[in-house]
Amino acid sequence: MSTLSYALTDSATMLRRNLRHATRYPAMTVGVVGMPVVMLLLFNYVFGGAIGHGMTAGAATATGAQHGSYLNYLVPGILLMTIASGSMPIAVAICTDMREGIVARFRTMPISRASVLTGHVVGNVLVTLVSSLLVIGVAFALGFRSTTGLLDWAGALGLTTLVTLAVTWLGAGLGLASPTPEGASNNVLPFSLLLPFLSSAFVPLGSLPTGLRQFAEYQPFTAFIETMRGLMLGTPIGHNGVLALVWIVVIGLGGYAWSKKLFHRDPVAH
Repeated sequence: MSTLSYALTDSATMLRRNLRHATRYPAMTVGVVGMPVVMLLLFNYVFGGAIGHGMTAGAATATGAQHGSYLNYLVPGILLMTIASGSMPIAVAICTDMREGIVARFRTMPISRASVLTGHVVGNVLVTLVSSLLVIGVAFALGFRSTTGLLDWAGALGLTTLVTLAVTWLGAGLGLASPTPEGASNNVLPFSLLLPFLSSAFVPLGSLPTGLRQFAEYQPFTAFIETMRGLMLGTPIGHNGVLALVWIVVIGLGGYAWSKKLFHRDPVAH
């Protein structure tokens, strides 16, 4: 077998290991999926009446489009929040492996060192994508309706996968840089909770104060959400499509390089 074949085989083994952990200890996964669903229900049924009324009365979104259903406006933001929340399980899992010594054992075994991170990342991407599908299913059950076709939904799936991969590598880096699993989960919170609230996820950018609006317009979540909103609802995407791709490359490659550097550092430095 070639070096690549060994690496793929070892990565598949690590992937099975991490998927088994996810099924045997589902509390983290259920919590990650449950929070976006709770947010969807909360904003749709508690705040949706007031916010939605203001939007349908003539308030425009950042792209200038109006939405007759606040639920339709809300779903792309909740979907991206689900993806961001998916960075927490991998951060905690990798940090736990590093602190409990299992990675040190893997280093002494004749396996591809890259397979350890690859198994974590691929497993987390798969679980996050399934979580995203569950959130979409709940949204449809609540009355969400898309106005675009199959090709646009294929683009939405591609965007979801790319964003998930980029965010997962960032989560891996945060986990490797954290001294404890608890610290890893806390380090992810600003990215998974704060940035979504400072974006166009819940309200149009035009309703935000000037300084906050300028920050929100160019931060990654707004670009992801507005692009997803355009693919799912047919609203204008504008510059957000290019900005979303730029942020995917920055976050993904940055997270990958950071994770690789931390993983291969001297174990004594941990």
